[in-house]
Amino acid sequence: MVRLSIDPPSSFRTSMAPKSGGGWGRFLIFLLVVAGVGGGGYFAGRRHGPADAAPPPHKGLLARLKTAVVGEAPAPAAPATAPAPTPGATQAAAAEPAPEKLPAPPSLPGAAGAPALAGVRPQLAQQQAAAQQPQAPRRIEATLQGSLEESIGRALPESDKAITSELTQVVNRLLVWYLQVARDGRRGDKIEVVYRMPDPNAPVPLGQLPSREPIVDALRYSAQKLGKVIAAYRYKPDGSAFARYYQADGQEVEERLVDSPIATYEQVTSLLRDGRRHKGVDFKTPVGTPVVAPFDGTIERRNWHFSANGNCLELVDARSGRHAIFLHLEQVPKEMGQGRKVKKGEQIALSGNTGHSTAPHLHYQLEAGDGRVLDPFAIHATKRLALEGAAKDGFEKEKARLEPVLSGAQASAK
Repeated sequence: MVRLSIDPPSSFRTSMAPKSGGGWGRFLIFLLVVAGVGGGGYFAGRRHGPADAAPPPHKGLLARLKTAVVGEAPAPAAPATAPAPTPGATQAAAAEPAPEKLPAPPSLPGAAGAPALAGVRPQLAQQQAAAQQPQAPRRIEATLQGSLEESIGRALPESDKAITSELTQVVNRLLVWYLQVARDGRRGDKIEVVYRMPDPNAPVPLGQLPSREPIVDALRYSAQKLGKVIAAYRYKPDGSAFARYYQADGQEVEERLVDSPIATYEQVTSLLRDGRRHKGVDFKTPVGTPVVAPFDGTIERRNWHFSANGNCLELVDARSGRHAIFLHLEQVPKEMGQGRKVKKGEQIALSGNTGHSTAPHLHYQLEAGDGRVLDPFAIHATKRLALEGAAKDGFEKEKARLEPVLSGAQASAK
């Protein structure tokens, strides 16, 4: 008989060593037998175990969640070969209820080839569907008590109170051409507004961003200090790039600058007189709109403080010493460098949305030679354009449609 000599580690040897010299062989054989039986049983179980065994509960839950959220169903498992039935097992199998099948998970709206969203998050589905529909105009009537924003907020329905600040800004942009409500408003002044949210399906012109601001279709403000009623109606003449606001007589609400640095724009969104302490005039206009020199001058600087100003230019008038500053430009031609002389009306850049800017626009700022900020609407000559011909006829029809809505005689405009 061959005697095996194996030296186990000292710790193992002290606790497990047999007391007789021939016990080591029997002990080793015992370990081998146990390992063989256990290993054989393991591999036999792996080989002959049921192929359709259910995954652990947490894995099944994760798969169902993935299916519901992503719209992707897990790949079906390969069918297992059914074992031959044993005598007496047929009746037992028939008596055992079949495992319950989970219903096919619904997919989110828009998933290709997915079933409709039925019974799962119906409120979310309704909200998403409603968001795709343009909203009908609404009307509010408010009496000035406190600030303009507070007065508008009190008049808004509960569902629209979240847009109080945005609606107030739009209203103030129209009123500021006639008065500053914070300074000139009187307690008891009456304001009527017809507004709506923008159509989410409306096409967005190239170079513009979709607007999330409410649209004011008509406005009327009875100003006690001025002794008159201010009215504004939104109208887009045929062939015009933008809708603009007009007074009851067909003249534009906004003034325009003579020798303006920009000819095409949708609206002036900031003035020095609007109380925002902004140093310039902001023209809302698509990216790429031509910007021209408002006077003969010399380029003094370009592209400084880019993180805030974006692409920018500074032009100085040698005769008056005034400086014109243009910020957030999309592009400044290479030839427009320091020392370059330009003529009034010459294109010097394209408007943009660079630097610290939240929407495409041109910032136009005037400064005196000593650095004092000047109001372009006080320095430039100004004018108001008026509708004529077919455009005036179209405006009269639109005004007649909006008047009963603005007065509250008609609930909504169609």
